[in-house]
Amino acid sequence: MKSTARVVVIGGGVVGVSTLYHLARKGWKDVMLLERRELTSGSTWHAAGLLPLFNMSYSVGKLHQYSVRFYQELEEETGQNVGFSKVSNIRLANCDYRMDEYKFYYGVGKTVGVKVDFLSPEEVKAIWPLCNTDGLVGAIRHPEDGYIQPADLTQALAKGARDRGAEIHRFTTVTGIEQQSDSTWRVKTDKGEVSCEHLVFCTGNFARKTGEMVGLNIPVIPVEHQFIVTEPHPEIQARHSRGEPEMGVLRESDAGYYLREEAGGLLLGPYEKGAPCCYVDGPASDSEYELFGEDLDRLMPHLNACMERVPAFGEVGIKTVYNGAIAYTPDGNPIVGPAPGLKNLWLNEGHSFGITAAGGAGWQLAEWMVEGEPTVDMMGVDPRRFGPYATRGYLRHKNEEAYSNVFTTHYPDEERSAARPLKTSPCYDRMKALGAVFGTVYGWERPNWFAPVDYQLDEEDLAKADVLLNKNHSSPLDDGRIVEKNSFRRSNYFEYVGRECLHVSSKVGLLDMSAFAKCTVGGPGAEVWLEYLFANRIPKTVGRVGLCHMLSKNGGVRAEFTVFKTAPQHYYLVSAGAFECHDFDYLDKLKPMDGSVDLQKMTTQRGVFVVAGPRSREVLQKLTDVDLSTKAFPWLTGQVINVGYAQAHALRVNFIGELGWELHHPIEMQNYIFDRLMEAGAEFDIKPFGIRAMDSMRLEKSYRLIAREMSIEYSAFESGLDRFVRLDKENDFIGKQALARWKDRGFDNAFVTLEVHRIKDADARGSEAIYKDGALVGRATSGGYGWRTGKSLALGLVKPAFSDIGTELEIEILGERYQATVIEESPFDSRNALLRD
Repeated sequence: MKSTARVVVIGGGVVGVSTLYHLARKGWKDVMLLERRELTSGSTWHAAGLLPLFNMSYSVGKLHQYSVRFYQELEEETGQNVGFSKVSNIRLANCDYRMDEYKFYYGVGKTVGVKVDFLSPEEVKAIWPLCNTDGLVGAIRHPEDGYIQPADLTQALAKGARDRGAEIHRFTTVTGIEQQSDSTWRVKTDKGEVSCEHLVFCTGNFARKTGEMVGLNIPVIPVEHQFIVTEPHPEIQARHSRGEPEMGVLRESDAGYYLREEAGGLLLGPYEKGAPCCYVDGPASDSEYELFGEDLDRLMPHLNACMERVPAFGEVGIKTVYNGAIAYTPDGNPIVGPAPGLKNLWLNEGHSFGITAAGGAGWQLAEWMVEGEPTVDMMGVDPRRFGPYATRGYLRHKNEEAYSNVFTTHYPDEERSAARPLKTSPCYDRMKALGAVFGTVYGWERPNWFAPVDYQLDEEDLAKADVLLNKNHSSPLDDGRIVEKNSFRRSNYFEYVGRECLHVSSKVGLLDMSAFAKCTVGGPGAEVWLEYLFANRIPKTVGRVGLCHMLSKNGGVRAEFTVFKTAPQHYYLVSAGAFECHDFDYLDKLKPMDGSVDLQKMTTQRGVFVVAGPRSREVLQKLTDVDLSTKAFPWLTGQVINVGYAQAHALRVNFIGELGWELHHPIEMQNYIFDRLMEAGAEFDIKPFGIRAMDSMRLEKSYRLIAREMSIEYSAFESGLDRFVRLDKENDFIGKQALARWKDRGFDNAFVTLEVHRIKDADARGSEAIYKDGALVGRATSGGYGWRTGKSLALGLVKPAFSDIGTELEIEILGERYQATVIEESPFDSRNALLRD
């Protein structure tokens, strides 16, 4: 074994070998993989090998799409059979709201280039004659889908990697890892030491043990998954003897299982409630090809449902039950990208659908390492979407929940209940007493909307389908009341959110945004450093506030910050709460090494209230002796003000487009400030409002969000950020030259605001396909109803030729196409008169 390498990959499952292969294919030949036992001996060997293209996450969907295509190319390249059976995949729908999920997903598939067909029950029967189609509403089919032999795939990847110069060392156990002062790594093994520039963890069930070696909490704990292989069935054998095609993979989502042919019989894999976490502290050091004891009692509801849907399953005996570990994360998506807090360490872990994602994950991680950026927006799988709150106890509950919800309907407004509440701002109980219905972001509880006193839904309101997986509501409140029905359409809370919007717009509202990510930047090098980070000019005058974007190296948008200059060479930065770890990690890794910049995280030290609406000035003026008039306190400025006995940084900005202030206050003073605001606002009828009202109002202002309207896949100019990107800045900034070159090449997309016409019961959510004369010309990135404008709105990106105001387009929402018109940006108060007043 060599003593040096450019990259060392730890882990010889399909994910690790794919990473090695793609690094070699990108031209990095000096790459090495270390595997403690034999290749595939962890969880790859017992995987069912399915290749589901269906995924509601854009990031994961792109990885799966690449994998399915690449595996076929790999066989041609290496000459080694990967065991790919392209038999298609059918997902059944037993109820209307499951079909709504499929219609929504169709838009995702359409915009990422995945072919999806809708099937009638009769067409299902023609493809799967052993399926009882009684009660079916319909189905979707992925004709490119199927399954593969995991061991054969891994060996083909290994051959391809070796052919390109990579090394694989089996039966080589890593015993220690140390980072050197120059950010390189020294890896100790039982066969010697190797020094490397980059280190990649692809260790599957061992992820937490591997992380411990470098002091990193990797948010992965495996869950037990069982699948059953039956004895051969005469009818399936007869079909084979007649030369008839394999029936393909069948998924009855409403019953929580997948089913396919296997050696003349059937292979059934349910995702049941009650499946426990395993290897919580990692497998034993000698673990290899390990399985757990079977527990068929957990599976009985799914087995019974399968026997009803496919009677042939109950007509043959069970040959084998496999019960093995599958790595899981709290949201069920893998973690692919840079490790937080450690330079040159990369993670490719937590793959619950590892066979499907391995190709794409290796591809994008190699792009990221070699080129400095991925080519796909990876926010949905970035390791830094989780933070320090994702501890062992949290992971046990959330990962088991994620497993049990693999087949449940994935509503866009769904809020799951496990490991909650965890992080709460001090006013949590006060908001709850006022009717708050909470959601979560980055572990924080935030009011989504406010329900009336004693409001609840009954069984008639919920109208649950008569299927096994029929939950269609968010978690009950503490007293057991169910107040929120989940839907892809306008649901019961629609009118209540509308009332919140109109109340803020006519009177005054209070929003808790304490989950905002917050930090301070100071020191003699602060100004120069921030000018290098951001595409906009940072505020020059103490008290000024600016909106600044950190670009990716290719000229896309990585992060968005509100920057408040609090003193000479001192700044207060605010960004999206969901991306706290992501944004801070970039800041920390880019910080000068000479000590000229001091960076401090402030999120849990500062709470944030938004006080907004036409009476907001009057409310706040009752509590402070600072002059809040427009002349004394103009838009886009900030001051330290007293709020009664307390104080706060008051910033005259907000995300809803009304007169108002953000009050960034010491979090220990939050309840005092809350009570004073509610008392002072009583005469003006102050009421709290939630995130869903804020989102409705931000759409009316055409305000963009990271990972929706702003992405590394779109240039900053394509996202419509012209007034915030200063190519004429005297100094260089990250992505400046690449963005200038992109501008010279011309852009493929343009940001638009759309008014959707004649829609009654549903609005765009994001990912809907946009058409012109029947041709796909773009995709929606966000959508909803604007209560102040009385319009159904969508934000999106389209080909530039179709971005002019007044252009008539079509948008497909839940299977129906609606006329949509490109309208002026910021359809509510386009001149910002209310913000400036």
